[in-house]
Amino acid sequence: MPNPETASSGVVGREPFGSRLATAMAVRGPLCVGIDPHPALLKGWGLNDDVDGLRRFSLTALESVGSVAAAVKPQVALYERHGSAGMAVLEEVLAACTDAGVLSIADAKRGDIGSTMAAYADAWLRDGSSLAADSVTLSPYLGFESLRPALDLAVQYGRGVFVLALTSNPEGPSVQHVGAGDSVARRITEAAASENSRVAALSSTGTEAMAPAGTALGSVGLVVGATVGAAVEQLGLDLAAMAGPILAPGLGAQGATAADMRATFGAAYPQVLGTSSREILAAGPDAGNLREAALRTLDLLRID
Repeated sequence: MPNPETASSGVVGREPFGSRLATAMAVRGPLCVGIDPHPALLKGWGLNDDVDGLRRFSLTALESVGSVAAAVKPQVALYERHGSAGMAVLEEVLAACTDAGVLSIADAKRGDIGSTMAAYADAWLRDGSSLAADSVTLSPYLGFESLRPALDLAVQYGRGVFVLALTSNPEGPSVQHVGAGDSVARRITEAAASENSRVAALSSTGTEAMAPAGTALGSVGLVVGATVGAAVEQLGLDLAAMAGPILAPGLGAQGATAADMRATFGAAYPQVLGTSSREILAAGPDAGNLREAALRTLDLLRID
């Protein structure tokens, strides 16, 4: 993967996240491994459900799969449950991702308004923050534009965001499907497409330091569950036109197969970053087994 600090397009000398992710997916394949230190997985690895177990689990997972995955996705809540010491481990993991040259997606699902949203953006996207990741997941349900501080800071620092659009939890449709042909999920998808188009246009005029117009992926992505099935078509979501990456959790233990994902995402499948957590992590703690599990999953995801 290219060194993000050597590119010339970003304000701070970093290639935009969408470009970096597109390169990683082309070179390594479209796999994101979730680093989810659930108590049951810690126990399965013979580790205590404490800060030491959290650190050993996280760093072993990263060291095992970091060279074969396009990205890794630490689940922030599972670090928060250990308090400040757990968050210190997360800081260590994010720094280790940078050292290993693997892109990080902080699965924090942050969303708020005004100065509070600006503070979240500062924590997860600003250079110099101990929690800065290459990208962060965001919740848009206070309105897509409430995310503006994070959208703008991501542009400034060459980082990215993944906005929740169509999730596979049973409660999701009660919000995301509302409006049918003009659903909440469709409006979020269109807003992400508009944001990627806006940034590309600014780049082409030199107004804003970004990747050239026409870059393979924009830096505003969506979270769309791998198990949503026909909902993408039923709600009329044009994911290919969104022109950003699609983070698709649910591969493996949650029920989705690579064939399911090809059917679900259709023309947008080349944008999809398939995400597997428990299916791969259950192969631990042996590093070789973890790597082999990741490679098996990756083989299924590759486009023939």
